[in-house]
Amino acid sequence: MQKRNFLLVLILFIVSSLKADVYQEYIDTYSVMAVKQQEEYRIPASITLAQGLLESSAGRSRLAREGNNHFGIKCHSDWNGDTMLRDDDAPDECFRVYDSPEESYRDHSKFLRRDRYRPLFDLEITDYQGWAKGLRKCGYATDPNYADKLMAIIERYGLYGFDKPGEIEQTVMFIRETLSAKHRVQKSNGLHYVVAFPGDTYKSIAKEFQIKEKKLREFNDALKENGIKEWEEVYLEPKREYSAGDVAKVTIGEGENMRSISQRYGIKLTKLKELNKKAKDKEGTVLKLK
Repeated sequence: MQKRNFLLVLILFIVSSLKADVYQEYIDTYSVMAVKQQEEYRIPASITLAQGLLESSAGRSRLAREGNNHFGIKCHSDWNGDTMLRDDDAPDECFRVYDSPEESYRDHSKFLRRDRYRPLFDLEITDYQGWAKGLRKCGYATDPNYADKLMAIIERYGLYGFDKPGEIEQTVMFIRETLSAKHRVQKSNGLHYVVAFPGDTYKSIAKEFQIKEKKLREFNDALKENGIKEWEEVYLEPKREYSAGDVAKVTIGEGENMRSISQRYGIKLTKLKELNKKAKDKEGTVLKLK
């Protein structure tokens, strides 16, 4: 146990010595908690951290700040605690409220021990890619690119090092290497895209993939003043006139708008607006995708 604690302290020292951002600060704060959940429930610490980072926007979401809910877990019929309403897949959905982040982390682990997620526990603890894809397949989130975003976060910050706390040198190396990692090209709706890291710009991604910035912005319905949101899809080719997925309707959630929905589903913004001519571009609005 002392060796493991020493490892975690060493990891946090190295991460904090590099350029800090809110994601690294979140990792500093909650990585020990994630490793504890791995020890007790056999859920990869990398997956727990990545979900916490993504679902809570590194602790900045209203659900995390006011409700200590770091994983976007909804009420369901078995919840007897406090609740909070928030626009998500539908307007005014019920979410759990916790007394502390620790309670949220523990409830997340218990939530994943349900029969619905049983297949995940046949995977190796170090198979973060399998876990990420499995969570999406089992229905943890409706975002079609959820697994890709989790993997991007894990690989950007070397979170898979936390899944093997006995390998000090390798863990340190992972963190140093992945903080300068390039983007992994993904495919969704038949389109090639990358998941944006914090601090990315259209200029930097255009340079990495040798595409003119103007063309990249056209692909992504991005005006000159538009920046890139962290973990947003950035398409490397023109988006489609339609959504190829099974989802027919979606609700604009907290911090979202029509454009972010168009990015998630790979549909051109002009087409999305054409499908929803009378819809208001604000949180809680239900949009048609087909």
